[in-house]
Amino acid sequence: MDVQSATLIAGGLKYIGAGLATLGMIGAGIGLGILFGNYYVGALRNPSAAKTQQTNLFIGMALTEALGIFAFVIALLILFNAPSL
Repeated sequence: MDVQSATLIAGGLKYIGAGLATLGMIGAGIGLGILFGNYYVGALRNPSAAKTQQTNLFIGMALTEALGIFAFVIALLILFNAPSL
C-alpha cells in the first residue's frame, strides 16, 4: 500500500469515527424526550407538585444535554485534531 492510499484510508476512517461519536447525541435526544414527557404526565396528574419538581427537571435536562454536547465535542476533536498519516 502506498502513502497516498494510506492517507485516504486514514481520512475516511476519521470521518467514520466522528460519525460514530455523534451517536451519543441520539441518546441525549431520547433522554430529553423521556424526561420532559414524564414531567408533563406527572404535572398533569398532580399540578400542585409540578412546581416543586421543576428544579429536578432542569438539573436532569442540563446533565442530559451535557452528554450530548460532550459527544459533539468528541466528534469535532476527532475530525479536526486527529493526526493523519
